[in-house]
Amino acid sequence: MSSFSLKDQLFNADSLGDLAAEFAAGVPDFDGADFLAEVVPGLQGRELLERLEWIADCVAARLSGDFAQMADQIEAVMPAPLDPSLRDDDFGRFIHAVPGILAVRHGLEDHRERALDLLYEATQRFSMEFYIRPFLNRWPQETFARLETWAGDENYHVRRLVSEGTRPKLPWAKKVEIDPLSPLPLLDRLHGDKTRYVTRSVANHLNDIAKIAPDVVTDRLQAWHGAGVQAAKELDWMTRHSLRTLVKTGDAKALALLGFHADAPVTLASLSVVSPQVAIGDALEFDVILETDANADVPVVVDYVLTFARPGGRSGQKVFKLKQAKVPVGGRLALQKRHVLKANATTFTWHPGAHRVAVQVNGRVLGDVEVEVVAG
Repeated sequence: MSSFSLKDQLFNADSLGDLAAEFAAGVPDFDGADFLAEVVPGLQGRELLERLEWIADCVAARLSGDFAQMADQIEAVMPAPLDPSLRDDDFGRFIHAVPGILAVRHGLEDHRERALDLLYEATQRFSMEFYIRPFLNRWPQETFARLETWAGDENYHVRRLVSEGTRPKLPWAKKVEIDPLSPLPLLDRLHGDKTRYVTRSVANHLNDIAKIAPDVVTDRLQAWHGAGVQAAKELDWMTRHSLRTLVKTGDAKALALLGFHADAPVTLASLSVVSPQVAIGDALEFDVILETDANADVPVVVDYVLTFARPGGRSGQKVFKLKQAKVPVGGRLALQKRHVLKANATTFTWHPGAHRVAVQVNGRVLGDVEVEVVAG
């Protein structure tokens, strides 16, 4: 069975045939068959983002060399905006990233305002989060002026772009040189949005900032809770999503904001591994028992921390979620975990040697145990 290929799923003769049909229908003399004859063979040997650049090359070669006219041509062939009745996960089609690429290439330096107009229209068909970032770097004040207007736009894809495009740690994206705290006034406006697609972006944005300025994030969330602009249930969800990194690192303010206290009266009654020796490719299995002497149930966020052996005596560490629960009055909370030591993990490589498993409760490590990892 052949492996799934995202780049082939997104960019192929069928999807590019749709793009060719759109341009041929709206741009005189755009030869769709000629475009396909050039663009499809050129997909081979190119990765996902490289394919987008190649597609943009082939489109641009068939459009006007004057950017203002090119932008008019691109807007003329755009499909209808994404369904405004949907509220989430309506990202659009990757073939419609082409306007963003061309806006950056041909409009960034000499046609800023027209290029931003193009991004405004394009993001209603496919998120322009990658392509607004060069404008933030080149024209920060002018671009922020647009974002301030867009934060109140009636189209939720435009509002989402304000948050997503300014994220300091947006995956796959070009780094933005702006002060990472400068978008906070925009997030103040967007956090009350009625669309989950927007509020998820705001929460992800805060999670990015939490890696830089954790106190700023907890203080902001406290202020939002006090403002009462967002529905309580949605803001609770946003708070949990915004603080996920800080919870893993055991940040006391973040945990307290979620109702979990570092000094909670919980002890580790037992931490035991099924086998003290585990082969790469097999599963590390362990049991945890927590108890309390409190006179009320104790809310807990239970994580486990793996300390990895590395070549040359070095070590690495990663926190994983185990359970959010309550340790009951007069009782115990028993948890089990099975963690597969994937031999072909894409994020890191397992190495034989002494590893440790620690139990972390409300950000506080209560105990650990050693496990020997051996070659599979």
